[in-house]
Amino acid sequence: MLLWVLFSRDYSGRMPSVQTPRPPSLTERTIEAVRDGIRNGSFVPGELYSVYQLADRLGVSRSPVREALLRLAETGMVSIEKNRGFRVVLPGARELAEIMAVRLALEVPAAARAARRAGPADRAALEAERESMQQAVRTGNEGDFLLHDQRLHSVLLNLAGNTHAIRIIDNLRDATRLVGMSTIRTARSLDDVYAEHLPILTAVEHGDPAAAADAMRHHLESTGRLLLRGAATEHDDVDRLWEDYVG
Repeated sequence: MLLWVLFSRDYSGRMPSVQTPRPPSLTERTIEAVRDGIRNGSFVPGELYSVYQLADRLGVSRSPVREALLRLAETGMVSIEKNRGFRVVLPGARELAEIMAVRLALEVPAAARAARRAGPADRAALEAERESMQQAVRTGNEGDFLLHDQRLHSVLLNLAGNTHAIRIIDNLRDATRLVGMSTIRTARSLDDVYAEHLPILTAVEHGDPAAAADAMRHHLESTGRLLLRGAATEHDDVDRLWEDYVG
């Protein structure tokens, strides 16, 4: 079963409607440091990393590092080896099928709600992320592209009014980030991914919930199938996995 925990920074750029959150704990800061390391390539899948070295690097004791790694292990992002350290885990085809099932369940209806609710400021925020994605396409910067892609999705989820969904999706995207970058290099271009987002934004701009949902479903299904093919081994039946977990 796919597990996750609800911790992540809010990439949407919108101010929360609740009270200002408390400062992050040492454990939460360690979680974010590890996630940032996975995003920027400092932590490589499969390589063993020392808990002691990570604690020294962050200037914290080993206790919050161990707690952070336990939480990250629940997301499937790392595996812990007793008395040795931890490894970043590249998700397999079955895990990716589970992840995409969750994303479809949350993001398709969220896109429809975003189309109904978007105001001028929301459309401006979406346009800013689209422009940043387009610029990343021009320069071929995968890291910038994926960052603004994630922020665009967060804006849509925030418009739908579910801040918990933002945290869940950010966790799931981090778990698939390395696989996603490999499919960009081998199965499709940045421009291809960028083009899949345009019908979503057009539907939101026109206030068309049905079109927004359809465009989001198409984008996620396209992405999901490519991710599964990229992670599949010779023993994996991609079509069967998709049918069993996504439907």
